[in-house]
Amino acid sequence: MGSRFAGRRQATGRAVGLLRRSGSMQQATFVELFFDLAVVFAFDRVVAGSLPGFLNEDPAQRWSNAGRTVLLLIAVMYLWTTTAYLTGRFEPHRPGTQVMLLLSTFAMMIMGTAVPGAFAGEGLVFAVVFVTVRVARPAVISLGLRSHRLRRLYWRVTAWLCLAGVFWVGGGVAVGAAQLVWWAVAAVVDLGSARLGWPAPGLGRHRNTIWQLAGHHLVDRNQQLLMIALGESILAVGISYSTHSHDLYKTAGLVIAFATTTLLWRVYFQKAGELLPKALDAAGDPAGWGRRVAFAHALMVLGIVTTAIGHEIVQHSHTQVTHPSWRATILGGPALFLVGRARLEHLVFARVSRRRIVGIALVAAAAPLMGRVSPLATATTAAAVLLLIALLDWRNAAGKPPEVPSPPG
Repeated sequence: MGSRFAGRRQATGRAVGLLRRSGSMQQATFVELFFDLAVVFAFDRVVAGSLPGFLNEDPAQRWSNAGRTVLLLIAVMYLWTTTAYLTGRFEPHRPGTQVMLLLSTFAMMIMGTAVPGAFAGEGLVFAVVFVTVRVARPAVISLGLRSHRLRRLYWRVTAWLCLAGVFWVGGGVAVGAAQLVWWAVAAVVDLGSARLGWPAPGLGRHRNTIWQLAGHHLVDRNQQLLMIALGESILAVGISYSTHSHDLYKTAGLVIAFATTTLLWRVYFQKAGELLPKALDAAGDPAGWGRRVAFAHALMVLGIVTTAIGHEIVQHSHTQVTHPSWRATILGGPALFLVGRARLEHLVFARVSRRRIVGIALVAAAAPLMGRVSPLATATTAAAVLLLIALLDWRNAAGKPPEVPSPPG
């Protein structure tokens, strides 16, 4: 019996060796940054792949394309998020963790190559790769944890991912509207099960505590994802401009795209984004606070990528009117970013400045008025609202002592 207990302690010790320790380095490792390169590629493919659908002459097809684009973005961001949580819980310098990161990088690259045709015959490739890497990781982890208490969590996660995988793969073989429905259900299962803590009969739910263990690591990773999205915005419009014939209209669109990206960066970091690590230290419930911070960043990243798609529309449009789906993209991207940014400000300072609310209201009010103007004029309007917010932020901070974070609760 003593040998049995000794063996169990030894197995538990090996499992504990896989977990991140409280004193582990919080900065992203080179392998994680290598993974981010594949994320840049995947984002770029989503932006480029969405453009033909937005330029379709059929309004219904344009709106359907918007839904497809959102689903693809959810899949890419979900894989990034679960990978960030993987390195938040497990020691990123361990060979096993690095192998999983490299496999995730390869999967993200293959998903990116399949994105442009994901709703045109290549959906099965996208779905199978996405499901395989997500199911394989927690399954292998649960085996490596042996008798550790976290093992049952990763078995529950695996079970839920398998359930969602049925819908992802089902959508991969479906066509038309049926594929959109299958993948929408899959996204709901994925996000809903994670939100509920992957419940299972007799095992209850799991309360996510990764932010307590590696909060600064996850703050850093979320900010890096936001910078990836901003970088992709410049990459996408730069490629479009340099690979097609251009005139004064497109040159102006390039300038507005760069100005908008710069303003998004400025509005994020003044001051909530800059003080985010200190706000984590002041948070009373780092786990709950961190989950809300991650959601705010997800909204902002979705807004940034949507804005990038809007600038692609500007580069390729040849009309003097902005269709409703185009307005929803060109103006909706900055609006969604501002919603996420307002949420972040509340998490850092327990308040939301009127500048954010006014900015969102101005973008919403401008939408009905942009139908009779060009996409470039619509994009310029969005940039003007962001510029107004950035100037008011600068004026509000001028001559005042540095703010101190005061998270709610």
